[in-house]
Amino acid sequence: MPHHDRASILTALESQGVVPVFYHADPEVCLNVIRAAAKGGARAIEFTNRGDFACDLFGEVARELSRTDPDIILGIGSVVEAGTASLYLNRAARFVVSPCLVPEVAKVCNRRLVPYFPGCGSVSEIGQAHELGCDLVKLFPGASVGGPDFVKAVMGPMPWAKIMPTGGVDPDAASIARWFGAGIVAAGMGSKLITDKAVKAGDWAGIEASVRQAVEAVAAFRKG
Repeated sequence: MPHHDRASILTALESQGVVPVFYHADPEVCLNVIRAAAKGGARAIEFTNRGDFACDLFGEVARELSRTDPDIILGIGSVVEAGTASLYLNRAARFVVSPCLVPEVAKVCNRRLVPYFPGCGSVSEIGQAHELGCDLVKLFPGASVGGPDFVKAVMGPMPWAKIMPTGGVDPDAASIARWFGAGIVAAGMGSKLITDKAVKAGDWAGIEASVRQAVEAVAAFRKG
């Protein structure tokens, strides 16, 4: 089984550029979507913490993937307190994402050397996240806090910042060029990448193709 340490997880996220963000209540649907995304070139995936028993669902999915697809890096998003982070860390979450900056979650993750990507909407929050040892920050909500112009402005005085927006980055070449051109290292993409229509139809090949197209668009932009 591969050892998913902080460095390898960050490398995977940055190299694929596109981070699928997904939740479904049915574990079989989850497994199909996650495997399709991985086949499409995004093996690091953010599962979202939604509602009652979500951590049990995550545990079931993560346990199965550890047997069948150990290369997949499954992280958890929408975590807003340390206790919830601990529940998911004990169910093999490989990284933790928050919509906001929660110092207590950073401490829990640091203790286990698991990457924590907090949601930040200001330069001060990004600076605080760095102080807490966060290698990468989630810009959230991406479009609402200033979009690519905000990223570009931050990268001037803080060129070391690794920023991953969620919300506002579409899986098309024009949107990818705007955001990655501003200096982001990755982007979380949800329902525009993994559409409700494709999920309801069980169109796993379509999801794989959608993810591959977005990952390849990022790679093409980077090559210039």
